[in-house]
Order: sequence, then structure tokens, then C-alpha cells
Amino acid sequence: MGQLGFYYDQNACVGCKTCQIACKDRNNLEVGTLFRRVHEFEGGKFPKPYAYYLSMSCNHCKEAKCVKGCPTGAMHFGEDGTVQHDKDMCIGCKYCVWNCPYSVPQYLEGKNIVGKCDSCKDLREDGQNPACVDACVMRCLKFGDLDELKAEYGNDLVRELPVLPSASQTNPSFLIKPKNEALNQTYKKREV
Repeated sequence: MGQLGFYYDQNACVGCKTCQIACKDRNNLEVGTLFRRVHEFEGGKFPKPYAYYLSMSCNHCKEAKCVKGCPTGAMHFGEDGTVQHDKDMCIGCKYCVWNCPYSVPQYLEGKNIVGKCDSCKDLREDGQNPACVDACVMRCLKFGDLDELKAEYGNDLVRELPVLPSASQTNPSFLIKPKNEALNQTYKKREV
């Protein structure tokens, strides 16, 4: 099996945040802590305004800066190539938080450690999908072998958008079917 990662169809996403809630529920996260985030963007001017969404979690980067920055090995590559976190090895130093250009690792205040998306490793080991994938009512999220996802969903997939850091920094393991508006340099992030 090749590199595993997420596929996201931005054209189908309606911004309902069901994936975000499913992840939060599955991981029993405190208020304000999210391992998957749905961002909202807007742009254009009347009479042609536009809006789009971007659902992001851990990108399971091939050159993960969080793994390189972790002094204890708590952030590490799992046997399947995904980026995993060992909470028992974590000392809460936040180096992974500071190193990740996508702001994925989250400091868990009450536990004095860091946490992040593990793409529901336990569910996947039982042959199931990550919680966010199964919760998506529009079926715009998938998880699997990136080569297989690319073969299934076509060649118009991207790993870079103007709102994201350059893919050359970490070699992220995700594929996005972008909305045309998301390829535009002119946008405003909508704070909700």
C-alpha cells in the first residue's frame, strides 16, 4: 500500500461542520479544541460574491515538521506511514505545535500534553473509515491510498491552495478537488 491520506471535494462541501463535530465527539475533546477544522472563506464583489469551505485535519505529511521537532519521539510515523502521537511519551513541550505550518497539533491544557488527528487509527485497523469520513453528509471526504484516490477522482486534484502553506514545506498527504474560487489569490477568511 502507498501513502495514506485524505481526499476532499471542495465543490461538494456545504460547510455543515458535521465532520468537525464527529471528530470532536470521537476524540472527546474539550471546548475550543479541534482536530478537524472547517474554515470558511469569502471573496468577490456584488454582483459576483463567492464563498467556499476548507475541511482540514492532520495531513500526515511525508516530511512532517511535527515529527522532526518532537524531542521525545511522541510524534512519529506509524507503520502505515501516517503521523501518529504517543500521549505517554509526550511531555507537553509544544515543539510540534510550533513546527507544524498547518497548526494541526493542539495543546490539551487539562492533560498538559499535545493531541492531534490520528485518522482514527483504531477504526481503520478494524476496517472502518475515520469518523469524519463516515459523518460527511455530502460524501466529500475519503481516506485511503493517495494513488488509488487520484485514480478514482481524476487528475484535477491539488495539494496547494493560496490559503495553505506551500506543499514543498512538508509534502502533505492530502488531495483536494478545488472550487475554482479557491484557486483565486483574493479571499478573506471568515471568522465564525
